[in-house]
Amino acid sequence: MASQQRPLIYQLMVRHFGNTNETRKTHGTIEENGCGKFNDINDAALRSIKDLGITHIWFTGVLEQASGTAYPNRPADDPAILKGLAGSPYAIRDYFDVSPDYAENPDNRLEEFQALLKRTHSYGLKIIIDFVPNHVARSYASDVRPELSFGNNDDTSHFFNPNNNFYYLGHLHPGGGPPLKLPTPDGGHTPYQAESDFGRVTGNNAITWAPSIHDWYETIKLNYGHDFTVGPPNEQTSKLPGADTILENTPDTWQKMDAILGYWQHLGVDGFRVDMAHLIPMEYWRWQLRRCHQRDPETYFMAEAYDGDPAKMSEGNVLDALLNSGFDAVYDGPTYETIMHIHDQGKWSNDIDEAANPFSPHFHRVVRYAANHDEVRIASPKTWGGADMNVGRSASAILFGLGRGPNMIYNGQTVGEAAEGTEGFGGDDARTSIFDYWSMPTLVAWCNDHQYDGGKLTDKQKDLRSFYGRLLKLCAEPAFTNGEFYGLNHANKSNPLFGRLDNDPVSGHWLYAFLRYDADSNQAFLVVVNNHTSQTLNNVAVHIPDDALNWLGDLPETITFNDRLGSGIHVTANRSELPNNGLQLPPLPPHTPLYLEIGADA
Repeated sequence: MASQQRPLIYQLMVRHFGNTNETRKTHGTIEENGCGKFNDINDAALRSIKDLGITHIWFTGVLEQASGTAYPNRPADDPAILKGLAGSPYAIRDYFDVSPDYAENPDNRLEEFQALLKRTHSYGLKIIIDFVPNHVARSYASDVRPELSFGNNDDTSHFFNPNNNFYYLGHLHPGGGPPLKLPTPDGGHTPYQAESDFGRVTGNNAITWAPSIHDWYETIKLNYGHDFTVGPPNEQTSKLPGADTILENTPDTWQKMDAILGYWQHLGVDGFRVDMAHLIPMEYWRWQLRRCHQRDPETYFMAEAYDGDPAKMSEGNVLDALLNSGFDAVYDGPTYETIMHIHDQGKWSNDIDEAANPFSPHFHRVVRYAANHDEVRIASPKTWGGADMNVGRSASAILFGLGRGPNMIYNGQTVGEAAEGTEGFGGDDARTSIFDYWSMPTLVAWCNDHQYDGGKLTDKQKDLRSFYGRLLKLCAEPAFTNGEFYGLNHANKSNPLFGRLDNDPVSGHWLYAFLRYDADSNQAFLVVVNNHTSQTLNNVAVHIPDDALNWLGDLPETITFNDRLGSGIHVTANRSELPNNGLQLPPLPPHTPLYLEIGADA
């Protein structure tokens, strides 16, 4: 595991980030709608990102992907295997190359990407890119390392062979036999002639000659030396190689993946965001991460993973299994979803504790986010109960303050990007499409002709970005980076002044509160957040029980609570009054978070 400072990660989708073209034609080509470039991420952009408090940039979607755009030395892909004209960044066509879309001179795309790496490092920022181990594009063929292309030596006559790179369909599998038939937008299917003699299983494990539009039909599942259709995960992977196995004695897919990761490590990439890591055997991860850390002990690995996926490769909690296999951090989907569902599905703030599970082994090792490319935009009027961009304040203040693990911001989030309108394959789904050539209105305004100074933002958008900067910098302080967590909602359920509204039988529907404390620095915070979209919470009093006060160390009788997020709120209370009478707070407007630093009365 890498021993680094707490990562504060900025997810930067290169296709969108520097694109100032405002045509935004549905299903538009790269010539019509434009595309961000590596060179757009200039010194001003990197300086502005650094000034937010960011430590790591995740350059999303840089690997060469299947695409509908042709170049002189790179033909376009068959439309049948594409989602959108630009193509999915997670349908990789060459793992040893980057997308020509992002280069001023497509033939020099790797050189332009390496220049971006050098610029980014000059600002003390670490670089993360995608690693997509579960699947590749149906057109995968490496030009850079053709001898390492997947499937070159596969035996296509068997569904499973431990040294095959793919899983192959048989004539008796569903879907009517060959050729492979891929879904079309009108609900039909079209023959895919490249797989007329054989067919390959989709990235989401669909074993059929006619996958549906909802399958990952544009991708092929990779084979790590086990048959994913047989037995529980531990039984089916128990005979895979151990962590110290030499390279030559591992499955072919393992060897090729190791070459890929080593290639990018050598080029200066500092870490990897691993796509759908829970679908890959833990035996591989223990072996692979060990090898990567032998090359560079500081290489950072964070896993997108979901314990609720029945295809997970672990009988127990797969988040813990991945961490035990060497990952630095894993996604915290449950807490994100719970906070979102406070706004749109009737969840309560009290439900956050169960979702986050402070007593779990992974509580302080999860990546927490209020937005990313897979999720809906938090500022969209179609999601999060129709709240405005300020819902990001309350949601992020909770998510980023809970534990010691990484926090992640998505480009556009800090300026209230709402992802309105129909873009192309992505439709009007409240997401910024990863499949289409597009630009984001709010990010274009912040970009301001690549000055990245927010010159065209509204005052409300500028204020929101300033808030995120304050929040991220606070989360780098000792109480949040090294401290422990103490939840207060349970102690306030019977407290009628804990934001309880008329129809609530107990408290904790809209208000969430917790403590963070670092014993070494003696820094402590009380975090209080109003999650209500439209209601100001008045006459709020937060009970802090004796056990919590003792947990906070040697407190004086008179204690101050000073908000560090910019509200100007400064409250003083006697310690003896806090367990029963609580800390009295001024009115809390909708989506207001307070980060109240606890200290002695001056």
